[in-house]
Amino acid sequence: MTGTSTSELLTLALEAARRAGELLRDGRPDDLGVAATKSSPIDVVTEMDIAAEKLITGFLSEHRPDDGFLGEEGASAPGTSGVRWVIDPLDGTVNYLYGLPTWAVSIAAEQDGETLVGVVEAPMRRETFRAVRGGGAYLNDRPVRCRPAPPLDQALVSTGFNYVAAVRTYQADVAQRLIPQLRDIRRSGSAAIDLSDVAAGRLDGYYERGLSEWDLAAGDLIAREAGALTGGRPGERPSGDLTVAATPGVFEPLQALLEDLGAWHD
Repeated sequence: MTGTSTSELLTLALEAARRAGELLRDGRPDDLGVAATKSSPIDVVTEMDIAAEKLITGFLSEHRPDDGFLGEEGASAPGTSGVRWVIDPLDGTVNYLYGLPTWAVSIAAEQDGETLVGVVEAPMRRETFRAVRGGGAYLNDRPVRCRPAPPLDQALVSTGFNYVAAVRTYQADVAQRLIPQLRDIRRSGSAAIDLSDVAAGRLDGYYERGLSEWDLAAGDLIAREAGALTGGRPGERPSGDLTVAATPGVFEPLQALLEDLGAWHD
C-alpha cells in the first residue's frame, strides 16, 4: 500500500458515487429506454448506465490519472499506479428502467488483488454504505454489524437470477429446493444492495451465481467489514461460479447446502 492513502481513495469513491447517484436520480428521462443488451434481450443497458460510468471514470481520472479501471459498461485500463477502480455505475438496471427504487452505484478500489475501499450509494433509499479494509463498515455515518445468527431454518436469505432463460430456470429449481429449509427468500435485483443489507443486519445471508467482479467488489468488502463471512464454493473466494455472504453461523450451513444443491453450476 506504499504511496496509497485509503483515506484519499475513500473520499474520491464517495464523491464519485454521490455525483453519479445524483445524475441517475435527477437525470432519469421520462422516456428512458434500452440502449443495448448484453447476455440476453432482457439483460439491458440504458443510456444512463453509460453516462454514469463516464462521469465516474472522468472524475477519478482527473484526480488519479495513473490508476486503472474495470467497469461494467466497458471502462478498462491497466493503469500504472497499482490501484484499480472496479465500477458498476448502475447495479439494478432493470429496477431503474422500471422506476423501482432498488438500484445503486458501486465503486471499489483495489491494490494487489485486495479491495481497500468500497462504496455502495443507494440514492432512492438515501443511503451510502462504505468500508475501508480493517476499518469497519458504515451506513451513512453509523457503524453497522451483521445480525446475530439464527438457526438456518429461521434465516432470511436473498438471491438473484441470471438473464439467460435456461440458467435462470436451473437457479429457480435450486431456490425451490432451498426455500423449505429457510425462513424465506428475497430477490431485490441488486447484488451490491443485497451484500450491503447483509452488512446492515437486514438479511441473514445472500447467495448468487453469475456475478461479475464489479457486481460484488464493493459490497463484499462492506459485508466482511461488518462481520459477515463471504466466499464462493467451500474454500474459495467469491466468484462468478458462486458468491455467498452471511452472518457467521449461517454462512457455513448455507454454503454447504448450496454446494449440495449444485448452486455453483447451471
